[in-house]
Amino acid sequence: MFVKTNGWTSVSNAPLDLIAANLKRERDRTGMSLSEVAKKAGIAKSTLSQLESGAGNPSVETLWALGVALGVPFSRLVEPAVPRVQVIRAGEGPVIHSERAHYSATLLAACRPGTKHDIYWLALEPGGARESLPHVPGSVEHMIVASGRCLAGLADDPVELGPGDYIVYPGDLPHICKALEPGTTAMMVMEHTV
Repeated sequence: MFVKTNGWTSVSNAPLDLIAANLKRERDRTGMSLSEVAKKAGIAKSTLSQLESGAGNPSVETLWALGVALGVPFSRLVEPAVPRVQVIRAGEGPVIHSERAHYSATLLAACRPGTKHDIYWLALEPGGARESLPHVPGSVEHMIVASGRCLAGLADDPVELGPGDYIVYPGDLPHICKALEPGTTAMMVMEHTV
């Protein structure tokens, strides 16, 4: 937990060591020096050096500027290595706070290159599970529960989810979705290659 001088508390679930490793990896990939990246991002070289060593408290604006300087999306600087099935509980996930407004952004998922997304609103009621056969190869399903509780994910290892919880899993493997409470609703994004 970090406390800003204006009294607002900045809690980030994006560990500084993860941001540090991602910054270093991307800077190494470009072959640019600390000075070159800092200049392109409009920040002090010492600030970048601190961030790469896991110190400091980067804002959305600083990380966005660094992403532009490195030619990568913001998400590449804050996202952890993603397991095959990922669950983000309500209130979890990499949170980055703004310096200029009462605004925070929580990255749930970054779009893979060459993918297409279909968005669905799900209304679920208790009863039998919706058992889905594998979709086209490379399919990925993202779901955020809005209300109620459900069991969702891979058919052989589903996860119980509640309001605000997020899950991502391969859609090209057998998977299920089952309401555990009446009036369960969720947003589903189906990702597949174009």
